[in-house]
Amino acid sequence: MLYQMYFQVKEFFGRLGARQEKGQGLIEYALIIVLIAVVVIVALAALGPVVANVFERISANLSAVGN
Repeated sequence: MLYQMYFQVKEFFGRLGARQEKGQGLIEYALIIVLIAVVVIVALAALGPVVANVFERISANLSAVGN
C-alpha cells in the first residue's frame, strides 16, 4: 500500500514537472521572439535616417531626370 502511494505521488509530480517544462519552453520561445523584436527595432531606429536619405536622393535624381 505504501508503495502504491509512493508511485502515485511520484507519477503526479512527474506529470506536473512535464507541464512546467512545456511552459518553460514556451517562455523561452517568447523571450527569443522579444529579443529579435528589440534587435529589429533598434536596427530600424539606427538605420532609419540613412534609408530615408537614400530614398530622398533617388527621388531627387528621378525628379531631375523628369524635368
